[in-house]
Amino acid sequence: MLLSRNRLGACVAVTFVLAGCGSSGSHDSAASATPAGSTATLALLETTDLHTNVLSYDYFKLAEDSSLGFERTATLIAAARQEFPNTLLLDNGDTIQGTALADYQAIVNPLACSDTLAMYKVMNATGYEGGGIGNHEFNYGLPFLSQVTGNRFSVTGMAEPAAQPVCKGPNFPLVLANVNSVKTGQPLFQPYAIIDKKVTATGPDGATVSGTVKVGIIGFTPPAIMSWDKRWLDGKVYTVGVKEAAEKYIPEMRAKGADLVVVISHGGLDDSAYSPSMENGSYHLSKVSGVDAMLIGHSHQVFPNATSTVSQFNLPGVDKEAGTVNGVPTVMANYWGKHLGVIKLALSYDGNAWRVDKTKTVVQARSTQNADKSYVAVSPAVAAAIATEHQATIDYVRTPIGSTDFEMSSYFADVGDPGAIQLVNQAQADYVARYVAANLPQYAGLPVLSVSAPFKSGFAGGSDFTDVAQGNLAINNAADLYLYPNTVYAVKVSGAVIKSWLETAARRFNQIDPARTTQQELVSSFPGYNFDMFTSPDIRYEIDVTRPVGSRIVNLTYKGAALDAAQEFIVATNNYRASGGGSFPGLDGSKTIYASPDANRDVLIAYVKAIKTVTRAANGAERSWRFARVATAGPVVFHSAQGKLALAQAAGIAGVSLLQADDGSGKGLALYGIDLSK
Repeated sequence: MLLSRNRLGACVAVTFVLAGCGSSGSHDSAASATPAGSTATLALLETTDLHTNVLSYDYFKLAEDSSLGFERTATLIAAARQEFPNTLLLDNGDTIQGTALADYQAIVNPLACSDTLAMYKVMNATGYEGGGIGNHEFNYGLPFLSQVTGNRFSVTGMAEPAAQPVCKGPNFPLVLANVNSVKTGQPLFQPYAIIDKKVTATGPDGATVSGTVKVGIIGFTPPAIMSWDKRWLDGKVYTVGVKEAAEKYIPEMRAKGADLVVVISHGGLDDSAYSPSMENGSYHLSKVSGVDAMLIGHSHQVFPNATSTVSQFNLPGVDKEAGTVNGVPTVMANYWGKHLGVIKLALSYDGNAWRVDKTKTVVQARSTQNADKSYVAVSPAVAAAIATEHQATIDYVRTPIGSTDFEMSSYFADVGDPGAIQLVNQAQADYVARYVAANLPQYAGLPVLSVSAPFKSGFAGGSDFTDVAQGNLAINNAADLYLYPNTVYAVKVSGAVIKSWLETAARRFNQIDPARTTQQELVSSFPGYNFDMFTSPDIRYEIDVTRPVGSRIVNLTYKGAALDAAQEFIVATNNYRASGGGSFPGLDGSKTIYASPDANRDVLIAYVKAIKTVTRAANGAERSWRFARVATAGPVVFHSAQGKLALAQAAGIAGVSLLQADDGSGKGLALYGIDLSK
């Protein structure tokens, strides 16, 4: 009953790789055809956080990037289908957003109802049989999500489902159990699906037999979507705790005959006390009765990984070598198509249902990178399928908008270079100041400031930095400077909130012990996209990394005087931060005075078109912050791309030195030192 309308088309002709499609046969017919004592192997295959990286291509740099792309994952999928007699290919979510291709189809040249999104087009052809919904699926709003997934939502602000067209989407069910419509109180998507998976098995006499395994899939997304995409979701949907939703629906799935229950949870592992609003609830989902396997994501990490130092994979009950969480086989397949998750299940049929032999389960995350550092070959059919969309995106991002007299990069943003951030702040501040002057006279006397962050700061390696070459600027450069499809928001905050804001941003750094003689890492695991900073001559502050989190911002001044905790300011930011994204104290949506409909990136493009020429002196040299000076007994180090020391010097960042041309991580990074006494 809960099978998607699209499920009927899931066994269409497959052009990329042979897909194993489920039958629609009943459990009873399978029972009569399959002898008791039969055994089968079923491999669950997971992709997660693809973020519309269909090809091994970087639209910001307009260049190939072999380290990413579904066209290489497709090769791993084909290999797995050759290896295992039965496979079930599932996606975890964060699928439709993340590249210029995604933005082009959602915003620039919106997809027609009669067309299939490029990402779903190749997934259909590859024979996916189910998928989940990630937080980034909501980034473009509910009408777009409804359209491209082929669903008709019953939510406030949209026509009644019967009056909505049926648009093209994935030929497989998308499941989501913990997001409901305010209007109906019912799940936005189908909460689960039960897939009749036809398998090849071995009978008790050794003969090859067929059977049908009823595989139930149920999906979950982070409840924090209500903050992150408040502008789209507020008053339209609400979230339910993942544990509560699982406890409601999994018994239903079992009652309807599910032999296996596979959780598709777009969240990582967190063993802190359970809360219905927690972002990463997968650890607690593993404890819900009736879960046979978990496909997880959101964290952009690899699990299992015996050598992982990531804290979530070193919790009690987590076996990072075997790939289990509280005994439940679990896989996380990295991001951008870099890995394929595999959970090999050994099944036996008892005459009534299929059971899992847990002693034979194998969990792997398979990389597209070979042992010799080369990459697996692409599946050529993927690029052929979206050639038109790919070229249209390239043509769009090449549109000229201005020029720059310096290389704008985020390689040394962590140590003070504002070269890729100041221009964004200037554009945001100009936009908000003009709007306030024209439309919000009650706030006309308040100073307007702006914050932004180094969105690309090396998480994925040496190529994962903003880098805009000196010379002509085009739209792809603006997309490099402002990575996300956020919109400009303005908040009215006190000086005290600004102080707390900066204290939270300063979590980017580890606490440094000046007396320690051994090497200390400067940068923590706190995301670069949350390292908000000002780049204005009016505001100055120092970050004392020798102090504990929460007490690092010192000498904070506004126009030369100590910042008054009670003084009010308007700060230009984005919808994510203003609505509570990143959990910054005081920023929960209540401080917003202007929720702009305009994307930060479009505001940036318009600003560059207006000023025409970007210069380091005017747009890339204003440092509001520096480290509080301290002499350390041993080296303080950080990692950035290889061969970039000259850029730190050109930006006037003192005390940076190259310690190792290659830091040994295999990610194209070098090891740099920073002398905090300079």
